[in-house]
Amino acid sequence: MLARKNILFGLLVALLMVALLSGCGAKSQEGAKSAAKEQVIRYNVGAEPKTLDPAKATGLPEGTIMMQLFEGLTRYDAKQEIKPGIAESWEISKDGLTYTFKLRDAKWSNGDPVTAKDFVYSWLRALDPKTASEYAYQLFYIKGAEEYNSGKGKKEDVALKALDDKTLQVTLKAPAPQFLGLTAFQTLYPVHQKTVEGNPNWFADPAKYVSNGPFKMVSWDHNQKIVVEKNPNYWDAGNVKLSKLEIYLIDSIDTAYNMFKTGQLDFQDDVPVQELAALKGSKELKIVPDASVYFYRFNVTRKPFNDVRVRKALAMAIDRKTLVEQVTQAGQKPAFAFVPFGFKDADGKDFRENAGDFFKEDVEQARKLLAEAGYPDGKGFPKVTIMYNTNENHQKIAQAIQQMWKKNLNIEVGLQNVEWQVKLDRETKLDYDIARAGWSPDYMDPMSFIDMFVTGGGNNQTGWSNPEYDKLVRQANSSGDQKVRMEAMHKAEKLLMDEMPVMPIYFYTNPNLIKENIKGVIIPPFGTYADFKWAYVE
Repeated sequence: MLARKNILFGLLVALLMVALLSGCGAKSQEGAKSAAKEQVIRYNVGAEPKTLDPAKATGLPEGTIMMQLFEGLTRYDAKQEIKPGIAESWEISKDGLTYTFKLRDAKWSNGDPVTAKDFVYSWLRALDPKTASEYAYQLFYIKGAEEYNSGKGKKEDVALKALDDKTLQVTLKAPAPQFLGLTAFQTLYPVHQKTVEGNPNWFADPAKYVSNGPFKMVSWDHNQKIVVEKNPNYWDAGNVKLSKLEIYLIDSIDTAYNMFKTGQLDFQDDVPVQELAALKGSKELKIVPDASVYFYRFNVTRKPFNDVRVRKALAMAIDRKTLVEQVTQAGQKPAFAFVPFGFKDADGKDFRENAGDFFKEDVEQARKLLAEAGYPDGKGFPKVTIMYNTNENHQKIAQAIQQMWKKNLNIEVGLQNVEWQVKLDRETKLDYDIARAGWSPDYMDPMSFIDMFVTGGGNNQTGWSNPEYDKLVRQANSSGDQKVRMEAMHKAEKLLMDEMPVMPIYFYTNPNLIKENIKGVIIPPFGTYADFKWAYVE
């Protein structure tokens, strides 16, 4: 338990260290050194984005790119505190239901003003069933939103109002302390109505792409790189030091590592696991906290994963300690639950620490469960496949788990790597047996993990459904009482782990390679890989 307390404390301390090492803070941002060299950073985000439409995107690569291009009503700073973004202020009614945002004088990259009507349009667009946004549920806190998205209500009944060009009023169906943080999230970014309605392919066309963030897109060489430049129309352009950010889309971590070594990249997200031991002690290696979970999805609509005994047997038959110590090697923690450390419970303590583990590794019990499911000593178990997106580290983890299942359960499992966009598509279509996944919270609340698995949820992608689980999520989302909310989420997580449609593997850390002259980059523990708004080259 002490170790877990240290993790939480370490997360906060290390976050501050990242900010200090990276030179965040007003004094460093204003340093005269920042303008000394060409202000260009070359960064690898690790995948070709599936889409750069805020209403449709779901992945971290997409979220990271769009964070440079857009800004919501709020934005997180280097300490991960919610700060004014396009909204310069807001008021929350005493009953916690009505949020009134006052917008600042802000412009789109084409010079048009950003107005409250843009937010109304964009949020209703994300909720429109025709948009088929997998993340529409992040707006369900708004009165009438879920009904409109499900086809049971009307657009006119969604409680969103542009009182005037600078005033946005939002009414929630129940108090939701996490809502303010959500206004910084990608699904709630505004989009430019004329652009969206004037070109159905606007989100893939750099020449037509209009955004409202620190940078604007100027080119997109697919599977190679996206180039963004400083947006002179951004309201806070005076604090943007970079003139250009080159975002590389290289999925091979070994290739990207070689590019970093030869000076073709300044910043590489993730590090080849075989290089970590040699890099320890290097000032260019920064392993920072990450409140995310690495896990495998089971497709419960397919045999043999429609049997909970099989799912639990597989979860109990791997050695997570060996995996994190000998394969991933970056200080990750074995995961025996789904919500990571770092989230406050109702009593102010850590949510994960309060709940503890929900299962344990037990090979004998795993074999027993597999036999009860009709596969004694693995006999008759069908050949199934682990699908993962192309990345050598994911491959090494999958190989290790493949060997553990063979050794402990005598079952054969195949491996298949696919491109990032293909993986996302196949997960959505339930076209897989077992799929590698990771989940980073969209805001600092356990609900960001729990509400994924409601029946039909856009990010559920397992085929799993449980009415009692749905009821617990509704209960948590219908109360502003933290004790009621957290108790419901604890029960929901236990139910999720009892039925195991997902197999937690480890809680992340985030290893990065960053040249020493790159300063001011925020590497948040959730939401995106990096925020370059305040970055500069020293």
